[in-house]
Amino acid sequence: MPKDMLGGRYKVLDKIGVGGMASVYRGMDTVLNRSVAIKIMLEQYAQDPSFAARFKQEAQAAAALSSPYIVGIYDWGKDGDTYYIVMELLRGTDLKTGLKNHGALEPRKVAQIGSQICQALSVAHRHDIIHRDIKPQNIMVQPDGNIKVMDFGIARARNSHLTATNSVLGTAHYVSPEQTQGKDLGPTSDIYSLGVVMYEAATGRVPFDGDDAITVALKQVNEEPVPPSQINPKVDANLEAIILKCMAKDPAQRYQTADELRRALMDYLSGRVVQATVENGAATALVPASATRRMNGNGEGATRQINRPAGVVPVGTGTNLAGASGPYGEPQPKKRHTGLIVGIIVAIIAVVALVVWFFMSQNGATQMVPNYVSLTRAEAEQRIAESDFWTLGTVGTEYSDTVERGVVISQDPESGISAARGTAINLVVSRGQEPAEEVAVPDLKNMTPDEAQKALEAVGLVAKAGEPVNADDVDEGRIATQDPAAGATAKVGDDVTYHLSNGPQLKDVPDVNGYSRSDAVSALEQAGFAVSEQDVYSSDVQKGYVVDYQPTGKQPTGTTIVVSVSQGPNLVDIPSTIGDDVDSATAELQNLGFTVNYDYRDNRQEPAGQVVGFSPSGSAPYGATITLVVSNGPGTGGGTGYNTGGGTGGATTQSRS
Repeated sequence: MPKDMLGGRYKVLDKIGVGGMASVYRGMDTVLNRSVAIKIMLEQYAQDPSFAARFKQEAQAAAALSSPYIVGIYDWGKDGDTYYIVMELLRGTDLKTGLKNHGALEPRKVAQIGSQICQALSVAHRHDIIHRDIKPQNIMVQPDGNIKVMDFGIARARNSHLTATNSVLGTAHYVSPEQTQGKDLGPTSDIYSLGVVMYEAATGRVPFDGDDAITVALKQVNEEPVPPSQINPKVDANLEAIILKCMAKDPAQRYQTADELRRALMDYLSGRVVQATVENGAATALVPASATRRMNGNGEGATRQINRPAGVVPVGTGTNLAGASGPYGEPQPKKRHTGLIVGIIVAIIAVVALVVWFFMSQNGATQMVPNYVSLTRAEAEQRIAESDFWTLGTVGTEYSDTVERGVVISQDPESGISAARGTAINLVVSRGQEPAEEVAVPDLKNMTPDEAQKALEAVGLVAKAGEPVNADDVDEGRIATQDPAAGATAKVGDDVTYHLSNGPQLKDVPDVNGYSRSDAVSALEQAGFAVSEQDVYSSDVQKGYVVDYQPTGKQPTGTTIVVSVSQGPNLVDIPSTIGDDVDSATAELQNLGFTVNYDYRDNRQEPAGQVVGFSPSGSAPYGATITLVVSNGPGTGGGTGYNTGGGTGGATTQSRS
């Protein structure tokens, strides 16, 4: 398992895939707060300096490729011994999985996917990047039906000198013959692999298979593929010819650029004549694509002209291939006269038919309706306007998950049928994917992650975990905040990011003992705390200064700190207790908060136990010590002095004999 955080920015979450050289994890870009995919090179390759150097070069090269049909590369880096690439996180399924689950695709869909892959390869080839591993596993089909080409992990710039030889990389079922032989590679190698991908998409199986990679690689070099139509009769002559031209053994016989192949596919989709010729009998197709759409059911009723590779026998034809027949391959006698007569008759019929058609069309009879599907609205309207036979009817629009915005989805009347001069062609144009339904975002505060996921799924939204935050009012492990906020509007399928609480943030409470009232309040508030004040009496702390504060130590921000401020000493009037018995005087003084001491003396005049004086007099701070002078009764000595408690200036001492 890699580190939890890479580059101090990318949080690594769960693994979502593994390949030959790297594993892919779902991740979170904590700076931009967006979900990403993180490709991490496997440890055994990270230790190889040559692989690491290629990894760096290829990440930089792939990041320069910008296309709606190429997965976006955001960043790359090295963290310790870990090499990683950060890229766009895609939704959908790869083409390989789709073919396994649903079987062969309709021919038009094969051509549409092939056209989009061509656009991706065109961008890469213009940057001198050869993908080298085009296969269905690397083609992601998104929910809107469009594709993205993934994994330039073994792509190599044509001017790279990091390897001594062109080592064979890629998957044996899809590599070109020259790639299996370690030869120099160019754009035509990717075109061969794309031809294999379209072959599999059209038939549901790869053209060459075997028990091991070596067997398959040898077949790529030495054997010709079975024409797709023999596996799937729905594959028409034009698409078959395009696929077989892509898969020509000689790179010079293939389409030379991705743009050239894309034009052929677009001609096929729009009903124009497809040029897909290969010398020496690999594939020939000059049939207008509209003719293949006029075939009924499984293609009956249309001309299919395919010159198949040597050794490939079409189903139902026996061994009679062009140029050889008879049990020993000897030429059969040719019936020259009969053939000549038949040829002349056919030619005459053709000329008559052409003349009749010409005069009928000039006189405004009927013509075959052209195909406008897959053209842009502007292209279709322009072609209709330029025609002196058709007129433009209504142009409607509708949403489509598979056809790009502004492209014709359907037409009425359909192409391939006969219609009179002046017939209005009604078009339906794609508005693109239907906007998702808008819903209100639920309030997730104080929910657990499981509760939040259920609440979001109930309205069609997707839960996504963000970075935890401190929250004074939410228990740890529950949701503190969310984005978008509760009550906001979002579209079905949108992400809602939630942040779990780490509990309140704890901070040290400043020591404000001995501070003035204002200084203490200012220090505590600047530290993030609330303040409550109370006045107390203190004989030790000057009035207006802090005696105590609570609580102390580390506290959550926002906690209220109670500050006790000195009001100075609390003075209490001292009552006169002269003449009271000592117990009563003691109780009275203690009830007022004083401490009592005693000074016992002999006294001839007062009975024993009676208070005859006290000190100090007047007033004293709460808790002060009061000394009571208490009579012991008559003694043996002479006169005795005692306190009489006269006035606030202190005790008065009188002497009697």
